[in-house]
Amino acid sequence: MKIEQFKDEPLAHYSYAIVSEGEMALVDPSRNPRQYYKFAEEHNARIVAVFETHPHADFVSGHLQIHNETGATIYISEKVGVSYPHETFDEGQSTKIGKITIRPLHMPGHSPDSLTFVAEEGGETALFTGDTLFVGNVGRPDLREKAGNMKAKRVELAKAMYHTMQTKFNDLPDNALVYPAHGAGSLCGKNMSASPSSTLGDERMGNWAFKDQTEEDFVEEILKDQPFIPSYFGFNVDLNRDGAGNVQQEKYRIPLKIASDKVEEGIKVVDVRDEAAYKNGHLPDSINIMSRTESDKYETWLGAIIEPNEPFYLAVSSVEDIDELLEKTAKIGYEKQMKGVITLSEKVSGKSDEFDLENFKNNKEDYTIVDIRNESELAEGKIFDNAIGIPLNELRDRANELPDNKPFVVHCAGGYRSAAGSSILENRFKNQKVFDLSEAIQEFK
Repeated sequence: MKIEQFKDEPLAHYSYAIVSEGEMALVDPSRNPRQYYKFAEEHNARIVAVFETHPHADFVSGHLQIHNETGATIYISEKVGVSYPHETFDEGQSTKIGKITIRPLHMPGHSPDSLTFVAEEGGETALFTGDTLFVGNVGRPDLREKAGNMKAKRVELAKAMYHTMQTKFNDLPDNALVYPAHGAGSLCGKNMSASPSSTLGDERMGNWAFKDQTEEDFVEEILKDQPFIPSYFGFNVDLNRDGAGNVQQEKYRIPLKIASDKVEEGIKVVDVRDEAAYKNGHLPDSINIMSRTESDKYETWLGAIIEPNEPFYLAVSSVEDIDELLEKTAKIGYEKQMKGVITLSEKVSGKSDEFDLENFKNNKEDYTIVDIRNESELAEGKIFDNAIGIPLNELRDRANELPDNKPFVVHCAGGYRSAAGSSILENRFKNQKVFDLSEAIQEFK
């Protein structure tokens, strides 16, 4: 049994290729299928199947495009209720990929329709657990209250996850390899290990969810301290249920405007440039969601700050950056709401206020300090005693809670998010100075 793991670093997403006897199957593929096509060519294999563990919330799957381009059969639970071409695949059924037998187990908890795929060949067993079992934890149960064909409340799903963990893995061997859909850094769970895979035996030993405990204790533990839910999660669940369009066609229909010095009034501009370039000149109504490296997690913050279906322009540093930024934007299905990609004219005059760090150090009481860290970070304690805490993903909606009688200083934990936060407040408070503490926050920790 040959298994290849692919990782999308910014979304901490794992997808898989399974190859046997010249046939290849994919599990939970990313939006752009080209990497899988290349792998199939290199291994002289034909893609015959796509297995979807559930409708994902944090990324758009390329399953429908892969079906249209390769003829591969999409296997997904009948409980998802999809209308695109597929074969329903539920507990009690099985199929073959070369010499490998693959069968689904229904494992509700993260979603009502979650499957784990059991791949068996000879004495080898591999488990593709989706968002049910992670290395060191399990999937969060609070994402399907407002999205998807099967809506379920978080407590109901938490209880379902308890029974899944108590019963569904019992007949599987300790040496079964565990291949999850996510690792550390994903918002689909909490406290995940950075290890890309595990064994069922190791998880039985070390994963809290396998411990002997009451349903009440399990539910309390799984529901506490979960990460925030970005705005785009429900949108992606529905998009994956419908099946996304061809990513290449969608990306390259977006118009390009060179050296722009204005856009339509009332349309947001997502400016992905470094904060220094942004502060030196940007268009009105811009939000500085930087995309410099994979660690910036541009995709997550775009989907947390910009609402699904909200139109926006994408401002880039150079035409050389366009392909990469379109690719990142399409990962969460936001390419359709883009009005265009723009580079900026030298005539762009909007500048951010210059920050006097020494004055702030000596006169903190003269500023309204806004702490835009996440709720879990805020719960650990303030960095500044008089700071007002509003998480970045809520700042656009809650900015009216802030007093406007002093200049603002915006901070996060490391300096990346405060660029976006300060730009949001610049748009809201036109008659007050707004400063970004940026990486200088490290001096106060």
